[in-house]
Amino acid sequence: MTLPNPLLPGFNPDPSVVRVGDDFYLATSTFEYLPGVPIYHSRDFVTWTQVGAVATRVGQLAVEDTPTAGGAWAPTIRYRDGLFHLVITDAFGRGTLHFTAERAEGPWSDGMVFDGIDGIDPDLVWDDEGNAYLTFSGLRVNPALPTFMQHRGLLQAKVDLVEARALETPRSIWSGVGGQFPEAPHLYHIGDWWYLVIAEGGTERGHGVSVARAHSPEGPFEAAAGNPLLTARGTDRPIQNTGHGDLVLGPDGEWLLVLLGVRPRSMTRAFSALGRETFVTTVEWADGWPSFEPVQLTPREGVVSFRDDFDAPELDPAWMAVRRTPESTCALSGGSLVVRADGSTLSDLVPAFVGRRQLHQTASVRARVDVSAGAGGLAVRYDERFHYSIVAGAGQIVARGAIPSFERVVGLPYEEAIVELEIRSRRPDGEAFEARTSDVIELAAVVDGRRTVLLELDGRYLSSETAESFTGRVVGLVALEGSIAVEWFDYEGTDA
Repeated sequence: MTLPNPLLPGFNPDPSVVRVGDDFYLATSTFEYLPGVPIYHSRDFVTWTQVGAVATRVGQLAVEDTPTAGGAWAPTIRYRDGLFHLVITDAFGRGTLHFTAERAEGPWSDGMVFDGIDGIDPDLVWDDEGNAYLTFSGLRVNPALPTFMQHRGLLQAKVDLVEARALETPRSIWSGVGGQFPEAPHLYHIGDWWYLVIAEGGTERGHGVSVARAHSPEGPFEAAAGNPLLTARGTDRPIQNTGHGDLVLGPDGEWLLVLLGVRPRSMTRAFSALGRETFVTTVEWADGWPSFEPVQLTPREGVVSFRDDFDAPELDPAWMAVRRTPESTCALSGGSLVVRADGSTLSDLVPAFVGRRQLHQTASVRARVDVSAGAGGLAVRYDERFHYSIVAGAGQIVARGAIPSFERVVGLPYEEAIVELEIRSRRPDGEAFEARTSDVIELAAVVDGRRTVLLELDGRYLSSETAESFTGRVVGLVALEGSIAVEWFDYEGTDA
């Protein structure tokens, strides 16, 4: 394996990829964040750049009112006859949606709700006659129905993409070899066979990839011997929870599988600070069946750093907000990013917060913030229950760690209008067997020219296993009173 792993670090779960000529486009889930469903581009499968997002406007996703863990679940991106198609479930929101765009960068359509489809993880494929099939996991996510959260295995129906409706009652198809939560189906016509690649075992430690094949997209499907063909369960591999895979023919003509996984740390490797990330592995074919190499950890070497001076005409697409667009709470102004408070806090469903994915397990974010017109600063968020922050205003710097039923707060008097704040994630001290956490998070400020750590907090509480969130760490800026003007935002990270 010569490709980097993780392929897309940080909160980038449920990857789907499509090849268009020599270009590759990859989409991932975003849940309650907007812009929703980032689109990444690469030509070599090594360097990936976010070129846009599907949901950039209010109304494309109904995340404003969806509960935590709802929203944009598991896209499938495909290309046909000059048009990009993306199908996805807006869980607990609009339902199963179909978006289109002439360019992957967007703009994307408003999205049409499929009539007659109630499920998650939709896949879109066309047969040789041009019939469109939607294959999906039959987990009912419409809270208005009495069958809410009922799971019916994997289902499939022919669909009319123009009218966004099922042309038949969805039929049951092969649902794996008995693992819980069969999901993430993808169908491919390769050679003489239709291959069905699915996930089963749950998206946690039991996750895996199973395969079946048939001579028709409708089946009947024959299961591969030895399913699941890829799983990390019961192993000591550094990448766990591997599953939810999508096949693609790579840049050198080799078959690749992009999939999700986590990088847990601690003495028992119990805590995954960054949540589910995108990984890649190679595929071999023998006797008409694929086999998958175990997912290797091959992180990018060196230190990754970047600074946003907020002097561009538009905000970088990597910035996100919670259940709202970033533009609803912040604006570029005079070389600064002004974030406006609205009475909310980080414990609210819609905070005045804009952030970016934490990409490395060892990382530092710093910001220079003018609080002369309000109060605010830096925060790292998993959801409204789990967040750490360091903010300034009203003559004080306040470091806060908040988890359910517990909050720790330290204050430090500070009279200046401009302050430099930092959140740092580092490896815990001591030997490996003593490290019973993912990392230590320092909340610090530069006071009188010296870096002062106000709080050191256990990072395990901001991990996917503890928060039970489908997302990952998002680090960024929060306004609590009035408005704050952020002069610059620095990120530095390494996988060491």
